[in-house]
Amino acid sequence: MHGTWEPVALMLREKFKWRHHKNESTDAKHRDGVTRSSEEGAVMALEQRGGIIQSDFAGQPQNGRNPDCQTKPFEITKRQVYQAYKRVKANRGAAGVDHQSLKDFDGDLSGNLYKLWNRMASGSYHPPAVRRVEIPKANGAVRALGIPTVSDRIAQMVVKEAIEPDIDRQFHPDSYGYRPGKSAHQALEKAKVRCWQCPWVLDMDIKAFFDTINQQLLMRAVVKHVKDKWQRMYIKRWLKVPVQHPDGRLEDRDRGTPQGGVISPLLANLFLHYAFDRWMKDHWPEIGFERYADDIICHCSSEGQARRLKQELTQRFKACGLALHPDKTKIVHCKSSYFKQEYPEISFDFLGYTFRPRLTRSRLKNMMVGFTPAISRKSARHIRQTISSWGLPRKQAVSLDDLSKAIRSKVQGWINYYGKFGIGELRRVLFHLDEHIVRWAQRKYKRLYRRPRAIKWLRSVRKASPTQFAHWRLYSTIG
Repeated sequence: MHGTWEPVALMLREKFKWRHHKNESTDAKHRDGVTRSSEEGAVMALEQRGGIIQSDFAGQPQNGRNPDCQTKPFEITKRQVYQAYKRVKANRGAAGVDHQSLKDFDGDLSGNLYKLWNRMASGSYHPPAVRRVEIPKANGAVRALGIPTVSDRIAQMVVKEAIEPDIDRQFHPDSYGYRPGKSAHQALEKAKVRCWQCPWVLDMDIKAFFDTINQQLLMRAVVKHVKDKWQRMYIKRWLKVPVQHPDGRLEDRDRGTPQGGVISPLLANLFLHYAFDRWMKDHWPEIGFERYADDIICHCSSEGQARRLKQELTQRFKACGLALHPDKTKIVHCKSSYFKQEYPEISFDFLGYTFRPRLTRSRLKNMMVGFTPAISRKSARHIRQTISSWGLPRKQAVSLDDLSKAIRSKVQGWINYYGKFGIGELRRVLFHLDEHIVRWAQRKYKRLYRRPRAIKWLRSVRKASPTQFAHWRLYSTIG
């Protein structure tokens, strides 16, 4: 993947000068631990012979010396590292175990990226531990995330961008999670269509999926699809990296891949491609499904078929070292005007939406019962709690315009995602925001102290400026 450096030098010469810094060591123990490869010593000895690297192109292929000569054992270019850095910076993210933020990393951008490239290209890069962060769930449990350092996220992005195009082409068309050109809305749209076609659904959730992936099976898939030695080597190192708990304790891992790592979603998709997607194609080709990471919906023609599929998948996942969540895996009847069988389970949640029977209009504009998606109760509760956390009624010192600007991007994001299906349900959820605006007006203006007056005022403001708040266009009336 080497090429000439002229395009890189022309674009980045001033902002991003690759150089050997005086009195600055690239010894791996500086940040990422003790050097565990003898290759880096030879590389650094070669660089120190002249004191500095004399040009951006010295020692690189096609640099005017010997096009067959390489000073690094692995073909990783500086451009790859810089492009990966830009992707990581755009995604933002928290600091890892070294407490170095993206802003801190940018403080010595050239030096930090040079050291990372040098270690990766020489094979001496060893990732540091990932920082464990626990995110509370609504049910009182926690979701454990593993946060890599900034430099490690860049290193993972280098490998991910190198291997993803070839691997992604192998994936099933009904795998939607964390894939280029795929989205949650596409998965929801396909599920909606199939729920009209098939009366039964097997709704599955894999218990602690990211934490229980069998690393040996995963590496077999990696070896099959990843041909470059350096890519396989670094993937194996990332799988084995320990987790650092908040109290500083290090925990070694022999299973799973950290949820929060840049390359983890791609590896998880690769694992489930063989554990589920390919298996379904070989054993149950007549059953359609939508998979978004470890959230899976299978569409069955009968209750008996759904039960047999659940039983076989339980054994399949067990053989792969996984387990279906006993409480979140269930068989659902897609009750509608077409499928009228009585069954205790007639709804399921998928990607923040709830699929259940709802009144809708047919193509002939007649009212009927359809099995359709709309924002889930859990997602609606999260939105209401977020709105309440803003404390809008207490912000009496700011204007209405200031309020709308402060929350516009967040509200627009909710509309973009949850407004795709069941817009009426989202409208009722965002009415909670209007309630807080009314309370803000009651506190700010004495003449609007009484609630009916504040509601009437809000109606007039909305009529005069219907786009002032992002959600106002969803309503025909306010109040």
